[in-house]
Amino acid sequence: MRGINKVLFLAAAVSLMFAAAASAAWKWPWQQQKSNVVSIQGSTTNLPITQKAAEDYMKVNKDIEISVRGGGSGVGIAGIIDGACDIGNSSRAIKSKEIMNARAKGVNPHETVIARDGMAIVVHPSNSLKNITVDQIQAIYTGQIKRWSQLGGADEPIVVVSRDTSSGTYEVFNELVLKGSKLRTDCIMTVSNREVAETVKNTNGAIGYVGLAFLSDGLNTVTVEGITASNATINNKTYKLARELYVYTNGPPAGNAKAFIDYILSEAGQKIVADVGYVPLR
Repeated sequence: MRGINKVLFLAAAVSLMFAAAASAAWKWPWQQQKSNVVSIQGSTTNLPITQKAAEDYMKVNKDIEISVRGGGSGVGIAGIIDGACDIGNSSRAIKSKEIMNARAKGVNPHETVIARDGMAIVVHPSNSLKNITVDQIQAIYTGQIKRWSQLGGADEPIVVVSRDTSSGTYEVFNELVLKGSKLRTDCIMTVSNREVAETVKNTNGAIGYVGLAFLSDGLNTVTVEGITASNATINNKTYKLARELYVYTNGPPAGNAKAFIDYILSEAGQKIVADVGYVPLR
């Protein structure tokens, strides 16, 4: 009898050990993440870099799956704060209120610069404008200048095209050009750099701003303060509308997210940055 009790006791102890281990390891389905999957979301400006880098990286690292989607810089940073992604793409620096929100949730946003960019000013291909000043851009976007004839051009209305106010591109444009002034109310708002480019290309009298990777045939790119956006003028900061492109992680990058970010920062990754139209860090 004593032997039976001993066996039963040992069986119960083993069962409790397995139950405790299972309880500690078990997670709800939405809490489970595959260790070989890296999820990236956010800035549409960063998309050409991270999409191409992901394609090339997965060709060599066949056991790794990298998913990349847009949504805007705010979506990328929110994804890190809420745990919705491993890497948040952003074409602007994180805001102080976002840092406070993150820390309140136990998240420590870590910033990595992956490339540089310049916001190019583009107009409809029929527009002969060659140069524009930052003050003139501000006057156009706030409604003080409404016709091209006010800048020596044709006597036609200026159609203003902008990114949506939740995008990182808009945030930088607001900081460097608008400087807190309100956009004119008839501004055409778009959800991506590509949409800005297409709208300007197909709309007489239009003006817009896009990342360098989205310049294409059918657009007239004008100089700003007499300076053309180029690798040299962006790196030496003589081009007034230059910016850096970021990725954010929760804490310093680790695991597969770190390996992928390291790839973007490598010689091969920085070649991708240049190939898709942006300015490499070196």
